[in-house]
Amino acid sequence: MEIENVLWMLLALAAVVVLLTRLRLHANEAQAGHAQVSDGLVNAHTVVGVAMLAVGAYYLTSPAETFGVLAVAVWSLEALIGLLILARWLPASGRHAAAATDDSWARGPFLSLLGHVGMVLGVAFFSYCVFAGQVA
Repeated sequence: MEIENVLWMLLALAAVVVLLTRLRLHANEAQAGHAQVSDGLVNAHTVVGVAMLAVGAYYLTSPAETFGVLAVAVWSLEALIGLLILARWLPASGRHAAAATDDSWARGPFLSLLGHVGMVLGVAFFSYCVFAGQVA
């Protein structure tokens, strides 16, 4: 399998993670207990994700080194925002902490954890391909 095909699949998986994160977290009333995320963070995740997809797709269609580095930077920012969203699942303690409840997507953070840790690994592989000059 060619490396470009693998990178296109990574971009497609990133699009799925951005879309599912948007769908899962956009409705505040459907969020579980203390795991609520502000609309600003969800919107930032979506906007940066769409920008990452655009820059990454442009890089793969015309591999200019400048756009490769920009794609790595934007994708790294997207993964960081995703990890910040995951931080909402850290257990809250204290007198005023709200109890967590399950949502309709999955029990706990496992689906989000799988997607965002996978994206961090995807960013690492994409970065290797860009900086090692693997994309023709």
